[in-house]
Amino acid sequence: MAKKIPLKSKGFNPFGELIGLNFTKMEKGFSQCILEINKNLLNPHNVLHGGVVYSMADTGMGGALYPQLNENESCATIELKINYFKPVNSGTLICDTKVIHKGKRIATMESKIKKDDKLIAKAVGTYSIFNI
Repeated sequence: MAKKIPLKSKGFNPFGELIGLNFTKMEKGFSQCILEINKNLLNPHNVLHGGVVYSMADTGMGGALYPQLNENESCATIELKINYFKPVNSGTLICDTKVIHKGKRIATMESKIKKDDKLIAKAVGTYSIFNI
């Protein structure tokens, strides 16, 4: 039986809540999350910290894979590569993630982070799937 998580699961993702990340979709093989940029997420150059964008991609990947896992499985990031294309300092980011491949022990996902339909960053990640 696949895992199910309601989109508004207070306490399930404390770090995501800390940075203001919220899921709008989480279905088998796809997730979408959003983040409203605020001044607390900016770096000293008044630009959104790259770690926030990375975290958005990483969390989106987990959200896309999680509904494909069995109740006795979990996942963890093995590696994630990200390319940053445009700096941003305000507005709302949308991260669309899809599962590219899911095997028994390894899955690969792709995240695209956009603002106003402009590509801000793109990431590809590999996750381990394991029994808990």
